[in-house]
Amino acid sequence: MTEPAFQSASMLAQRLRDGDFSARELLEYFLDRVDRFNPALNAIIVDDRERAREAAAAADWALRHGQPLGPLHGVPMTIKESYNVAGLLTTWGDPAWRDNMATEDALAVQRLKRAGAILFGKTNVPLHLADWQSFNDIYGTTHNPWQQGRTPGGSSGGSAAALAAGLTSLDSGSDIGGSIRGPAHYCGLFGHKASYELIPSRGHALSANLTPADISVLGPLARSAQDLHLALKVMAGPDQIQARGYRLQLRPPRPQSAGEFRVAVWHDAGNAPVSADVRQRVDRVAEAFASAGATVSWDARPEFDAQEHHRTYAALLQAAMSGRQSPEEHDKEIAELGALDPDDQSPAAEAIRRRLLTHYRWLQRNEHRTRLRWAWQNFFEEWDILLAPVGATAAFPQDERPFEQRSLQVDGKAQPYWQQLFWAGLASLCYLPSTVVPTGPNAEGLPIGVQIIGPEFGDLTTLSAATLLEQMGFGFQAPDSY
Repeated sequence: MTEPAFQSASMLAQRLRDGDFSARELLEYFLDRVDRFNPALNAIIVDDRERAREAAAAADWALRHGQPLGPLHGVPMTIKESYNVAGLLTTWGDPAWRDNMATEDALAVQRLKRAGAILFGKTNVPLHLADWQSFNDIYGTTHNPWQQGRTPGGSSGGSAAALAAGLTSLDSGSDIGGSIRGPAHYCGLFGHKASYELIPSRGHALSANLTPADISVLGPLARSAQDLHLALKVMAGPDQIQARGYRLQLRPPRPQSAGEFRVAVWHDAGNAPVSADVRQRVDRVAEAFASAGATVSWDARPEFDAQEHHRTYAALLQAAMSGRQSPEEHDKEIAELGALDPDDQSPAAEAIRRRLLTHYRWLQRNEHRTRLRWAWQNFFEEWDILLAPVGATAAFPQDERPFEQRSLQVDGKAQPYWQQLFWAGLASLCYLPSTVVPTGPNAEGLPIGVQIIGPEFGDLTTLSAATLLEQMGFGFQAPDSY
């Protein structure tokens, strides 16, 4: 068969319909690649081969009898470990949950399966989905397929590594602090952080919680912009509790061509510097729009103080992350807060204070967020998209030391590890969609991505921009070793 390892899921679905191969043959093709390449990569950490084979056989029977299941009929895919899949473990990398067997599929998984996808494995994550690397004490470390020893990103790092290495055709991750966008950037992929709860999060939880976590969203990773659009259509829409009164009807993008876009560019920040090659890639994407006739501004900004925006994001992010703690961990932090020196302004001390915000303080921050949402709303009345970095650098060397001992080298200067959260927060805090496009490897042979941020529920606009950029040459490239 023509090499399908790096083709898009959309193309593979078409080839299945055309009879180029069967679903079972395509599944075995990917499983063979997993056997050859995954031991060194450690991206796919849970296999579900026998059930996948049964599903593939059923898909072949249905296709032969003129009963296709949907747009992903017969397409093999993996999914992030943090999604519940009935009969498989969901641990979020936490040894305390080592035996946590899911009894029901997450809603997004149900929708992917109804669309015909063949789920054959789960991909690695960091502890509690809280790092830009993907390692934990249960499953070990996932490596970047572009260079062993570099991070593939986190927390959807296993998803991105598997896709970039051609071990799967599609994956879905989650993002609260860049956890879809970072891996897409570090591994040279397309990724989409959806608007908040556009894809219902039910079943993406370590415990039996049904309440959606603040800020955190789901979204696909893929090797093409078309796949992002397809997967979003499959997974998006109200959950059952809302469906009596709401239906999904996203506004189509206003621009119909690259030349019609109104593009703002935010390529650096004093409180979150980025490397020269990251900044240059943002500018290169902006220049591609400008060359197509788009209106482009490097000065346009929403009307708010950027550092205060980030402080609000940091506070509400840590408050949201506190929901991932066990009661014992929470009680321990309460004791630590009581023992803190009031003059201690270290990142660790500030993180504890944010995780233990009083409800009154949380409401104040949330009110500020609502005002920021309106500032973004006004900004996107004038501009269609905002181009920005995803992270400070290309994929950095793995560093599994405690967080307080880590830093990032940005053009030869050490910067705080968490400083680059600024770029994730631009879209995350106010529930905005963000689509990452790859721009190819840098001089070190490491990919760099650029994020396209749009208005709340303007997902089709950012996806349209990504599609146009892919047509202009900003597409997936496979790493040489795979």
